[in-house]
Amino acid sequence: MENQAQGSALTEQERVVVAEAVNSLKAKPGALLPVLHHIQHQLGFVPPASVPMIAHGLNLSNADVHGVISFYHEFRNHPPGGHVIQICRAESCQSMGSRALEKHAASRLGIGFHETTKDNNFTLEPVYCLGNCMYSPCVRVGDDIHGEMNDEAFDNLVDSLLTQVIEVKAP
Repeated sequence: MENQAQGSALTEQERVVVAEAVNSLKAKPGALLPVLHHIQHQLGFVPPASVPMIAHGLNLSNADVHGVISFYHEFRNHPPGGHVIQICRAESCQSMGSRALEKHAASRLGIGFHETTKDNNFTLEPVYCLGNCMYSPCVRVGDDIHGEMNDEAFDNLVDSLLTQVIEVKAP
């Protein structure tokens, strides 16, 4: 199966998820964001090839849909790695060293923000406030927030994630 980010057509699973999201949510005012969230929750990303289907189903232009996807950093246009590491960029975390942590993370993983490692283990993303300012700087991996993060703690976190068994969603 060709990678969606390379512009291929939707897979059958992707088509079903997109149709389900559009059909179940299109009657709601402002349905676009809930539709996009549903798709990303189910697939891990919003396939670029789904834009025309979403636009048609919600009576919007392709540009409207693409504009919303590209405006919100939370939406991905490619499948994420097994672990999504989000580094907080809010003021409190910045004042406590998150910029240096970003550089260290990029160096350790060999990727920048919105990129996935070649082995598909990690995706690195910025996030704007995790609500854990007392323990800045913070990172989130999945639903877990890790505070008082420094280079050594980050390396330990990555090492522990590499040894974890992760659940893989079957198509």
